[in-house]
Amino acid sequence: QVQLVESGGGLVQAGGSLRLSCAASGRILSINAMRWYRQAPGKQRELVAGITSGGNTNYADSVKGRFTISRDNAKNTVYLQMNRLEPEDTAVYYCNAEILSSITTRRDYWGQGTQVTVSS
Repeated sequence: QVQLVESGGGLVQAGGSLRLSCAASGRILSINAMRWYRQAPGKQRELVAGITSGGNTNYADSVKGRFTISRDNAKNTVYLQMNRLEPEDTAVYYCNAEILSSITTRRDYWGQGTQVTVSS
């Protein structure tokens, strides 16, 4: 019913930039918080950044000042602009969104993940 599709990952040198996108489609009444998580090999999935429907944002300490989360509510899309990338940012990045499909149906959805690799 609802899909999250990510794009924008890839290979970049340290110090470079990438922009991730995540578009939600399907039966959507409204979207509350949207978030980006990442998971590096052998590590737990961690929250990178989040944004509320009103535009309030929060970031992991490790990415503050380098990453910017934003959203386009008209397009049901969330973005993650990643600047000054470091090898430690290498991970699979996942989009997450709290979506209302009806007035009685609200749940979290996940994207399939997109690989970000930063070479030193």
